[in-house]
Amino acid sequence: MANVTGDHLARVRIKNLLLRAYIGIKDEEINNQQDVVINVCLTYDASEAIEQNEISAALNYRTITKQIIGHVDGNRFALLERLTHEVLAIVMEHKAVNWASVEIDKPHALRYAESVSVCLEARRETHKEL
Repeated sequence: MANVTGDHLARVRIKNLLLRAYIGIKDEEINNQQDVVINVCLTYDASEAIEQNEISAALNYRTITKQIIGHVDGNRFALLERLTHEVLAIVMEHKAVNWASVEIDKPHALRYAESVSVCLEARRETHKEL
């Protein structure tokens, strides 16, 4: 096998996670669950995971997905912006994550549009010593 060098920054994508939540401010939105489609993209240093080939050395994206499901599915949110922020916070709680982007779609929120989405991203601060 060829020796591959360079950084081992892994990009992980959780695509089209379809959940149902109460989202919105109109009576029909408050009283009826709606679909939301969540997409997460994150990066982390996968050097140890690559070298050890063990799940314990990797970022467990299954755990992140379960946390998102537990937080969103069946819960209430007034604004898509707030929901997106809360999902991003869940992802960034994992110290191995360097950067993350979360986009959440609310299908059929607008007439003539397939969906409306909000996208937020965060980057972990790196502190350099003086």
